[in-house]
Amino acid sequence: MKYAVIKTGGKQYKISEGQVLTVEKLDQPSSNEKDKAIEFDDVLLLVNDGKVKVGQPKVQSSVGARIVDQVKGKKIYVSKYKAKTGYRRRIGHRQNFTKVLIEKIMD
Repeated sequence: MKYAVIKTGGKQYKISEGQVLTVEKLDQPSSNEKDKAIEFDDVLLLVNDGKVKVGQPKVQSSVGARIVDQVKGKKIYVSKYKAKTGYRRRIGHRQNFTKVLIEKIMD
């Protein structure tokens, strides 16, 4: 089985080929268009049929992916309150995400 650990958006993800992954919105110019090919260069670990390559900090490899969709996450509400002043505030936030299809893990 072939899988890798990549880093994007300040988070690490364990991925394999054919997987659809939801990551934080990519700031690449082509990330707004669907079916655009992108590449992840921050590969931290690569496992291919039991052979493990650990990067220090990165492995000389890349992962090819394709943008599937741009979506928004669930709404999160944040409340502020100050006692004895009548101050109450409620704010909502929806995070932007990019769905990508992992096509190829290159060695």
